[in-house]
Amino acid sequence: MRNLITQFGLDDRLQSANLKRYVLQCTVAGGVVLILLFVLDAITQTVLIAALGASTFIAFALPRSLHSDPRHMIGGYVVGTAAGGLLGTANASLGYADAAGGHSMMIVFGALAIALAMFLMVITKTEHPPAAALALGLVLNEWDLLTLLVVIGGVIALSMIKQLILLLLMDLL
Repeated sequence: MRNLITQFGLDDRLQSANLKRYVLQCTVAGGVVLILLFVLDAITQTVLIAALGASTFIAFALPRSLHSDPRHMIGGYVVGTAAGGLLGTANASLGYADAAGGHSMMIVFGALAIALAMFLMVITKTEHPPAAALALGLVLNEWDLLTLLVVIGGVIALSMIKQLILLLLMDLL
């Protein structure tokens, strides 16, 4: 097994004892996302909750990472939601005469949403990269208040589940 690991450039920690942990953690992460997606998809657009996939990776592959603690995960999503919601609403409130102009401005507002989310996350010490993706998604897609509440509820649930089983998890990277 050791030769296979070395030959294929796989993680040195991937040995029979750890392999079970890797499989268990990835399976738990998949199960958590499955449940969250069933619940959240019934309520809102799946595209807006896609950032939770990246957050799940951070939470379960790097459970002791700074970016996987509740402050960063939940705080990052609150900031990303605020930045994306604000700039998405601003973009939608501007009446564009033609579709090409509206599309170009949507791109501009999307970039501004990411920049604002990054700035706010850095100054509040709530950096969580997937939350910047949410900010962009809120500019590029239609949403309502329920959508925002569902996304925040989803990241709170993800963060709580990770915290509940943290003692069973190891950093996989």
